[in-house]
Amino acid sequence: MDETTAFRQRDRRPQALGTLSVLPDETICALLEYLSPRDIAHLACVSSVMYILCNEEPLWMSLCLRKAKGPLEYKGSWRKTTLHLEGVTEDNDRKPLCFDGFNSLYLYKRFYRCNASLDGFSFDDGNVERRRDISLDEFTNEYDAKKPVLLSGLADSWPASNTWTIDQLSEKYGEVPFRISQRTPNKISIKFKDYISYMKTQRDEDPLYVFDDRFGEAAPELLKDYSVPYLFQEDWFEILDKENRPSYRWLVVGPERSGASWHVDPALTSAWNTLLCGRKRWALYPPGKVPLGVTVHVNEDDGDVSIDTPSSLQWWLDYYPLLADEDKPIECTLLPGETIYVPSGWWHCILNLEPTVAVTQNFVNKENFGFVCLDMAPGYQHKGVCRAGLLALDDGNSEEMEEEPYDEDDNTLSYSDLTRKEKRVRMNGVGETENHEGDDNGVSKRYTMWKNGFSYDIDFLSKFLDKERDHYNFPWSMGNSVGQREMRGWLSKLWVLKPELRELIWKGACIALNAEKWLRCLGEVCTFHNLPSVTEDEKLPVGTGSNPVYLFSDYAVKLFVEGGLEQSMYGLGTELEFYDILGRANSSLKSHIPDVLASGILYLENGSYKVAPWDGKRIPEIITSSNLHFDASMYNSEFPFGIWNKTLLQHRNQGKPPATDSFGSLSSHVWPYIITQRCKGKIFAQLRDDLTWNDAQNLATFLGQQLRNLHLLPYPPVTRPELLDVHEELKIPPEWKVFVDSLCQKKKDVTNRLENWGNPIPRALMNKIDEYIPDEFFVDLLHMFKDTDVGDETKPCTWIHSDVMDDNIHMEPYADDDSVDGQHNSWRPGHILDFSDLSIGDPIYDLIPIYLDVFRGDTDLFKKLLESYGLPLIRSKSAAADSTRKKVLSPSYRTMCYCLLHEDNVLGAMFSIWDELRTAESWEQVELTVWSLLNSY
Repeated sequence: MDETTAFRQRDRRPQALGTLSVLPDETICALLEYLSPRDIAHLACVSSVMYILCNEEPLWMSLCLRKAKGPLEYKGSWRKTTLHLEGVTEDNDRKPLCFDGFNSLYLYKRFYRCNASLDGFSFDDGNVERRRDISLDEFTNEYDAKKPVLLSGLADSWPASNTWTIDQLSEKYGEVPFRISQRTPNKISIKFKDYISYMKTQRDEDPLYVFDDRFGEAAPELLKDYSVPYLFQEDWFEILDKENRPSYRWLVVGPERSGASWHVDPALTSAWNTLLCGRKRWALYPPGKVPLGVTVHVNEDDGDVSIDTPSSLQWWLDYYPLLADEDKPIECTLLPGETIYVPSGWWHCILNLEPTVAVTQNFVNKENFGFVCLDMAPGYQHKGVCRAGLLALDDGNSEEMEEEPYDEDDNTLSYSDLTRKEKRVRMNGVGETENHEGDDNGVSKRYTMWKNGFSYDIDFLSKFLDKERDHYNFPWSMGNSVGQREMRGWLSKLWVLKPELRELIWKGACIALNAEKWLRCLGEVCTFHNLPSVTEDEKLPVGTGSNPVYLFSDYAVKLFVEGGLEQSMYGLGTELEFYDILGRANSSLKSHIPDVLASGILYLENGSYKVAPWDGKRIPEIITSSNLHFDASMYNSEFPFGIWNKTLLQHRNQGKPPATDSFGSLSSHVWPYIITQRCKGKIFAQLRDDLTWNDAQNLATFLGQQLRNLHLLPYPPVTRPELLDVHEELKIPPEWKVFVDSLCQKKKDVTNRLENWGNPIPRALMNKIDEYIPDEFFVDLLHMFKDTDVGDETKPCTWIHSDVMDDNIHMEPYADDDSVDGQHNSWRPGHILDFSDLSIGDPIYDLIPIYLDVFRGDTDLFKKLLESYGLPLIRSKSAAADSTRKKVLSPSYRTMCYCLLHEDNVLGAMFSIWDELRTAESWEQVELTVWSLLNSY
């Protein structure tokens, strides 16, 4: 019997795995990660091979990181750490079992990476250009947003140069928890002394490293140890509020073999990285050159970009040796005290050759501003082109270039080869055409040889934008570095604060907002109504809202584009109906809402813009003549796009995925608009930090009074037969039934919605949502509105603004008693803006955005508001509520339920205001921390 036959007889795998033996080890290991620790423990008892696979440390590392939340305490192995989280104590005397007859190349490679030492790695100084004592002008002209450079001397005067060693940091900040590299959506931190212990004992394939964007909050003294080098001090994100600006600075500490896998920095920002101790090996590729082994995914729906990449160590071990010399990356070894600059869009990968400490920051300046705006723009094709070059293009678009960028025999995949829903771009390192134009320097060739027609130029890249998918009417990518509101506010602030750069800012706004299109639309509205033209200073939309709003002369013009034409028609129609009722009721609220001067429909017909006035009281001809079918009852409604038809539409769509706009092709060239009197002064968002305490109290009183006026205003009776379908025995008003039904629908996917927002909600709380809001809550909520003792509803429905936030409150200046010659101005509230999101339901709903967004959790201001509001939150005439109603009758409980079921990320605001919520063990604890004040109202 030869050796091969003997080996086959000893091979345990087929018998130990049974039918699973057809799967490669890599696939089985990947599948095991979907199981719970308890299931893994059971599976380990099935067979010898399963025992081996189920006891792999990388598996338990994945299980642990998936389960962990908050501070992590490493117990010497990932298995022990996971079992500790599970509350299981392992028998330390039990020795692991050993088996022969099982060989796995996959496990061997992983074992090798886990135990590889980089001492024997031979790395030269690299070929990144090195400079010292460079001037700002030289840096701007030669490198900024152009190519990387390694800089010496920038950190020579930093205290961190002497104090940021592993031992000194551990001694001073050992008890401080720092965030670690993110492998899961969970925010995981670890005390620094525990992390150092982990560093010294771990043998992980891809070790965890400290990568903390909030180290300045965790250890403020660290911020005094370094300063931003003079070359990088221009950062346009600085004008954003602290809570709105994206993460931009990180403390980075990692052991040997750790590092950052291939990536392009978020939002196409540029970055600098200064090393304080240890050695880091860097590899870089220019924009569009996807590294070997990396796959880029760009989602067609929202343009979200994700990247599949091997770990840093795996890439250096398995992929780097396969590269021909001309395909190798630009490389360097970063030494203590040195700083590397990474331009916008450049791919980079970092491997720690020994334990390291570094600090890094990303920034936006005038050189990369256009690229940042491009990355924020809606659509997907331009995002693929930015990261993967012309490889990301469909064949049809490729033909538009002067030359075909890729050889037909190239084995890479183009967008057209793949599924429509998710485009994948893969670079496999073969078949590229070399272009040796330029000088003879090998590094310079490497910058240009791969391009083949691709240019990382903002004018070139802007050609791949989908102009029809404008920012205001397109799904926002979760991967974008800032939200839609923050992006619009950022551009508005830049416009005001940097007037000398408005040409550049306008160009960025045209990329990110399609601003040029909306300016054309505004011009047509102004011409039709004989309004003055906007000046150069007024041509950018203002504020953070979801529709373009323009302020000029004495006018404010809003174009309705959010959500498509159908949503826009109902938004304006409901607002016009509300104004009509407001006028007839002669409510004092009318004095605090901007006067409506005109409204209408703007549309594009045969290449020309046309305007048709519309007061909301009929279906516009441009709509009726488009072969759309309308419910006959809409023609009989005084306001066919008013509140109850809008409510019916929302009721029908509740719980369903976003539907295609039923107005079809009209949506791309029809836009409702409204013209109101311009309010003098500023929105509260611009004045928040400048208000005196007296002004803030006056604002709270004003908001309470106007909420009272709003909630006392009558609303039209329900006329839709579909909404009158209620339980006769309960005699519940149909508006309450509709409101509660919508809550029921929101409850069905509440957990997924909260997880998708990425809130730092403890897992224990997520698991208790159904317990906190049982299905009986909705039945009890309906019962609550019928008081059997008096035979009447205990509390009426009201109009709900739902969006009284810091950008919808307008303040006007006035001279206070302490002013000198009238020069010192204080600010008082004058108007509440934007009623297009009106609905009808529980008035408590309106308290949520005011307390969280306007008052930022200030209880004194909230008390002041409630004092002036003066309406009962619960109007129960019963002597005592029965046990099934007591909880629902609690204002704090109802409000907390509304927060959980809210269509906006309300919990994100709560958890950012009250840090103690991060350790809450029950929703009752969260409820009482935030909303208990309502119970004593």
